[in-house]
This record gives sequence, structure tokens and C-alpha cells, in this order.
Amino acid sequence: MTTYLIRNAQILGGAPQDIHVVDGVFAAIGEDLDVQADIDIDAHGLIALPGLVDLHTHLREPGREDAETVLTGTRAAAMGGYTAVHAMANTFPVADSAGVVEQVWRLGRESGYCDVQPVGAVTVGLEGKQLAELGAMHDSAAGVRVFSDDGKCVDDAVIMRRALEYVKAFDGVVAQHAQEPRLTAGAQMNEGLVSGELGLGGWPAVAEESIIARDVLLAAHVGSRVHICHLSTAGSVEIVRWAKSKGWDVTAEVTPHHLLLTDELVRSYDPVYKVNPPLRTAEDVEALRRALADGTIDAVATDHAPHPAEDKDCEWAVAAMGMVGLETALSVVQQTMVDTGLLNWEGVADRMSHRPARIGRLAGHGRPISVGEPANLVLFDPAYRGVVNPDTFATRSRNSPYRGMDLPGRVHATFLRGEATVLAGELVER
Repeated sequence: MTTYLIRNAQILGGAPQDIHVVDGVFAAIGEDLDVQADIDIDAHGLIALPGLVDLHTHLREPGREDAETVLTGTRAAAMGGYTAVHAMANTFPVADSAGVVEQVWRLGRESGYCDVQPVGAVTVGLEGKQLAELGAMHDSAAGVRVFSDDGKCVDDAVIMRRALEYVKAFDGVVAQHAQEPRLTAGAQMNEGLVSGELGLGGWPAVAEESIIARDVLLAAHVGSRVHICHLSTAGSVEIVRWAKSKGWDVTAEVTPHHLLLTDELVRSYDPVYKVNPPLRTAEDVEALRRALADGTIDAVATDHAPHPAEDKDCEWAVAAMGMVGLETALSVVQQTMVDTGLLNWEGVADRMSHRPARIGRLAGHGRPISVGEPANLVLFDPAYRGVVNPDTFATRSRNSPYRGMDLPGRVHATFLRGEATVLAGELVER
């Protein structure tokens, strides 16, 4: 394996230190290291963070390779500083069996750009009627620990209870897409002042909050773990905060776009801003930022949702919901959380690496940058500023809500177990 000497990196934003990477691990860390290496990297001014872990990625393969493949999605992940992603189950066919999750897992191993941990469906075909093969998916080569019908809500309380009871046997977790379907029938955007003015069907906050309230109670009742996907309202924050105060095993994530963007953007009728859950109000954005800062929200998860141009370049009402986010997530977090003083870089590492890995029970990731640990690492330049151009992205799709925006920071290098996947801001061909 290639050896690396990374000079003057600021580990978690601290004082500059050298990092020696040998045989896939951190061999030495300190000032002015006198060691030999195949490649010497000047990391002056760069922040060193543990490789990022995404709990919520749509890689689309199998079935929608026109939007994304495991290869293009993991290349995008590496460009964003990620060394592991959790691939959601709403593929074609649905990842509701050992065969499909193993297929996705093997495609991830072949790509080589980051680890791919499949998420198994909770119910057969995401239909919410019958539990999928949870135990078989866990026992498969993919070793599934996270289960979700994301894109749809497990709205049947009995099915949700059974799922929570089942995964408890192997320390799994059910990740809920909190959306009461009857309250959101025909909804197009956040219910509020803007939806009223635009005449678009409103998506009320209570549709999310009511499911979260039910599910934290169910998780407490059966003594199991529940994770709340893409939390988006101030009310949801308060429910999760209350559940955690009870000592219940509840975790939650927020997306970068819900930390930055508001429903005011929908006035443009540009379908790039159409997403599930919808963009909310400025008050919700502020509550989400503060909840991420105080730890009520555990993790930033991208909900990277690529779509081909024809599914977005159309009327708002028929456009697909979702945004790409892997390659801009760290920049958005810098702008919304670091530059505002709400989080330091140690906090970013906790919310984007340590906690996501712990929630997913992902061994070898989310580890500290310490001697002997796996060399999963990202070097990030916080001083950089640039205009976002999705046409240059590694992802196959271009549906980024940040096109033309000026965002801070960029990934300089990413290492997966000591192998560079990105160097000098460019993908390393593998």
C-alpha cells in the first residue's frame, strides 16, 4: 500500500500536526515527524476530520441506474469526504430480501470509493403490510442493522411495533420516515403562509410530529431503538428532546438542506426545491440548527436523492421529490453551523462521523484520528469559497438546490483505510 505523510493538518481544528499513514492505519501523529513516505502532502490550513458517515443515501441501483449507480454515488460520496454511506432500500427491486441487500453490498465493495452499508426495507415491497425478511437480511453477508421504508412511512402502528420488537434481537434500528399519509395526501410543500399564497397543497408539520410522537412511545414500550429520518420541524425537535429526557433510545438526523433553505424558495416554482419532507420556515431552520448544536439531533444525513433531468425539468406538481447532497454537505454544515459559531470542528466530526457510525453500528468508521486506528480521513479546506456548479459533480444527476450559490469550503483529500480516493480535490482512479 502507498504510504502518506500529511504535514501540518489541524486535527479537529486543533494545532497543526503531522499524520503518518501506513498499511491502512494511522502509524504516527505528532509535530515534525521524521518518517519516510511515498507521498508527502502539505496540509497547511486544512482541517483533518475522521471519514464522514452518511446514514441516508439513495444510490438508486438496482433499477434506476439512469439517476445514479453505486459507482457514481460512491464517487460523489468520496468527493464529499465520506468513507461510508447507508444505501436506502427504495430500489427496483426493493431491498427487502437477503439477495438484494447482498447485491448492493457487493457493488459497493467493487466500487472501492467508500463502504456501502445497505439499509433493509421494513416491509415487503415498502407496502407497509407485511414485515420483510429482517432476520435474513441481518444474517446475510451485508450484515444489515438499519431498516427503513424511507420514501414511505410505516404508518401502521402494529407493523411498527413488530418491527421494533424484531430488530431488538440483534441490536438493529428502525429508521422511520415520519409522514402520516392521510394528512399529506396531495401535499406539494410546507403548509403555511407561502403555500396559502401560492395555492399549493400544504404539508402540515403535525403530519411528521404525530408519527414521531407515536414511534418514540412505541420504542420505549418495547425497549428498542428508533431513529427519525430527516427531522424538519421545530415541533419534531421538542418531541425528540422530550423522549431523550426520558432516557429512551431515540436518535434523529437532519439534512443539510433543512439547515439552510426555507419554503420561501418555492415561490420560484423551481422543482429543484421540491423535497420530502418539504422545506420549512425560517423558524424551523433555526430550531433545527440549535437542536443539532445541543445534541438533540444526533447526525447530519444527506438524504442524497438523485433524479434524471426529465424528472425535475417539468411542472412542479408532477416533479419528483429530492435533492443531491453528498458533495455539498460539509460546505453547508460549515456555513450554517461552524461559521455561525454553533459547532466547532470537533462537533462536526461528532455529528457527521462518530454518531452516525454508532447509530448504524458500523465497525471501523467514526473512529478517532489516533495511532492504530483505521485511516479513514478527510482533509477539508475551510478557507475556500466557490460557486456551486452541479455540472462538475461526480454524481450522475444534477438536481442540486445550491446551483449558483456561494458556499465555503471544499474537500482536498479523502482516505479510505489509508487509500486515497480523492487527492488535491480530484478523484483518484481506482
